[in-house]
Amino acid sequence: MITQIKGRLVEKNPTDVVIDCNGVGYLLHISLHTYSLIPDQEVLQLYTHLLIREDAHILYGFAQKSEREIFRLLISVSGIGASTARTMLSSLHPDQIKDAIASNDVATIQSIKGIGAKTAQRVIIDLKDKILKVYNIDEVSLSQNNTNKDEALSALETLGFNRKIVGRVVDGILKESPNETIENIIKKALKKL
Repeated sequence: MITQIKGRLVEKNPTDVVIDCNGVGYLLHISLHTYSLIPDQEVLQLYTHLLIREDAHILYGFAQKSEREIFRLLISVSGIGASTARTMLSSLHPDQIKDAIASNDVATIQSIKGIGAKTAQRVIIDLKDKILKVYNIDEVSLSQNNTNKDEALSALETLGFNRKIVGRVVDGILKESPNETIENIIKKALKKL
């Protein structure tokens, strides 16, 4: 319904702002991330998400469309409400949340106040595929710090193979035997390619 608001900044707090738009003051709840990006200028534009509940209509404001998108994804998870999603965006940079979900990093999500292990796992299970698809993240690029894997990928790429395809093959090899040597990874990959 209301996708953005542009007007004169009347009040700025770490948790909310008031924007005067043609004589009407809109209260927008914001994250600390958005707060840090809001300039102390007269005119301000924020992207918004309108949450309609039985007892209230609440506007959430975001300095960037990408943060609003992460917020919308988070509130789509059962057990994550708007205030929890805002806390998550206040605790971590939106890119950190996105990367943690994409790389199954339960510890990072769980480090946010009020998020337990089960909720962190639910967030990752529910959103991983969406995050990978929406942000076009290649799971191979999220490779954990496996130097053997990285060196094998580089060698195979140098031989002219597509990195994405090679990445999937190497991932399969490492699932079967995680401590494989670089030479064996390359040999097995060449047999499968």
